[in-house]
Amino acid sequence: MVMFLDFEKPIAELEAKIKELQAMPATPGISIAEDVARLEVKADLLLRQTYGKLTAWQKTQVARHQGRPRFNDYVKMLIEDFVPLAGDRAFGDDKAILGGMGRFRGRPVMVIGHEKGADTEGRIRHNFGMAKPEGYRKAIRLMELADRFGMAVITLIDTPGAFPGIEAEARGQSEAIARSTEMCLKLKVPLVAVIVGEGGSGGAVALATANRVLMLEHAVYSVISPEGCASILWRSAERAQDAAAALKLTAQDLMKLGVIDAVVSEPLGGAQRDPKATIASVGHAISTALAEFKGKDGEAIRRERREKFLALGRTPVFA
Repeated sequence: MVMFLDFEKPIAELEAKIKELQAMPATPGISIAEDVARLEVKADLLLRQTYGKLTAWQKTQVARHQGRPRFNDYVKMLIEDFVPLAGDRAFGDDKAILGGMGRFRGRPVMVIGHEKGADTEGRIRHNFGMAKPEGYRKAIRLMELADRFGMAVITLIDTPGAFPGIEAEARGQSEAIARSTEMCLKLKVPLVAVIVGEGGSGGAVALATANRVLMLEHAVYSVISPEGCASILWRSAERAQDAAAALKLTAQDLMKLGVIDAVVSEPLGGAQRDPKATIASVGHAISTALAEFKGKDGEAIRRERREKFLALGRTPVFA
């Protein structure tokens, strides 16, 4: 069942009418097929028009849609023989960041990513994808393991940001994020990151300092949430729409700015309408990205990644 966002209400009304007509009992001499077909064409056109001109704030809403595929969904469809690994060997296991070894199209890989949870219980258990220091230290441990055994690393980013609570700060949140980012830069194996939903602040960068940064069409990636930005600039979260436009957080904007390397198309109406097709598209994009590093030695892979990020901002983009 599709959960509709506020701006999708006209689409929801049309689709509800279609279902209502389809559920009507058959009546001799009366055919509703033409009415259903007409409404389906109208609904499809309205969906295309709506998603063809989404604002930055609307894309933020789509990126946060709870029906979008999550880390566990990607792993189930894309990774064979997955073996989950837990704990940072120092404090505990953070359920906001999951990871483990497996095979991606026959190739040994380490997969790490944020998990928000599927329902209320799951979202509480995974802390809504907001990791604490032990989550990033777990990611560091898994990346080190991948580097040692020559496994490519795939990261899936979907977080509002790192957890801002007192306990996280007490355990060294900023240091853990910095160390995770540093570890990304040190790897001698290919690292491909995919922004699949929200890419919030340093909590996202800690897993996305990659050779190739891919981003779903309606995902967002930003230094701060629109609400947080609005609260700072205008002292009111109600200006979130203005902040979203100013932050240039959409995949299309970030592609122009050179922050990401490719945009992965989503099904019409967003990833939530067809999760399996979305995951398949992401799998193809990851495969294409990894193929670029076939035959390259570790030092070249690491050097290319470092130079890629050092080059950000050197070329004027607002000329």
